[in-house]
Amino acid sequence: MAAPSASLIVRTAVKALLQHTDPDRIAVGVSGGADSLALAVAASTLTEVTAVIVDHGLQHNSAEVAETAAEQLRQRDIKAKIVRIQVGTHGGPEAAARKARYEALRHHGDLVLLGHTLDDQAETVLLGLGRGSGPRSIAGMRALDPPWGRPLLTVRRATTVQACRELGLEPWRDPHNEDQRFTRVRLRHEVIPLMEEVLQGGVPGALARTADQLREDLDALDAWSARILESAEDKGTLQVAALRDVPVAVRKRVLRSWLKDAGVAELTAGHLRSVDALVSEWRGQGPVWLPGGFAARRGHGTLCVHKPDREP
Repeated sequence: MAAPSASLIVRTAVKALLQHTDPDRIAVGVSGGADSLALAVAASTLTEVTAVIVDHGLQHNSAEVAETAAEQLRQRDIKAKIVRIQVGTHGGPEAAARKARYEALRHHGDLVLLGHTLDDQAETVLLGLGRGSGPRSIAGMRALDPPWGRPLLTVRRATTVQACRELGLEPWRDPHNEDQRFTRVRLRHEVIPLMEEVLQGGVPGALARTADQLREDLDALDAWSARILESAEDKGTLQVAALRDVPVAVRKRVLRSWLKDAGVAELTAGHLRSVDALVSEWRGQGPVWLPGGFAARRGHGTLCVHKPDREP
């Protein structure tokens, strides 16, 4: 029995995701690269979509790249729209471009399909692991995280390239994907190939499976912490007695959710440890100062969070 074609593999992956959602409007984020072009064509064979090509204006030929991608899709009777945006500088060029792109895309569909592949997932897991940024980053990207849909997380990048060949599409090759100044590029071309050699293959798939398993664990812990928060919270305060014997992994989730609900943003691991110490290492210490001018304190068996200019 012959192996399925690359274009059929892509189409099957998209169909599997669409079976779990029923949006009124579906958009596909298209960069002009192989992943997003193959995705847009596959999705258009299953339902009505709008391809949204975001032009960041960061490269001299970005307008031409956008027009070429749009024309290829229009020739296949796929609605294509070019959106030109301005990119800020906060957080570095990669983060700023990503933020601007997502903001532009989210306005064009109840579900926005993105062309992230299994290889992108593997790189994301390695980045999170190397930066020590916690289990959520190692858990990678979700296939369905409304309004975002990533149907190609089980599909290799090479498959989307082959799918474009089969479909007669000419994808754009982003020079940034070869620029060794970017950490993700070095992971792609240096680290993962070395791991493949040392571990005798299968590394991207193994990293993606690790992300899947970790997300299942995180979902279970999040559900547990939500139940604890509901039982411990009383008019914006937390009852210490309801938290004292809770496992630390769950208790910190409870505290993070409680603080975010109170308006505290940009919490670090250090902030969370200090607030947790008000429960687990109580010895009469004073308030814990938090971003945004908030303070968390313990008194009379409860935790409260407030700004100093407001009554706790």
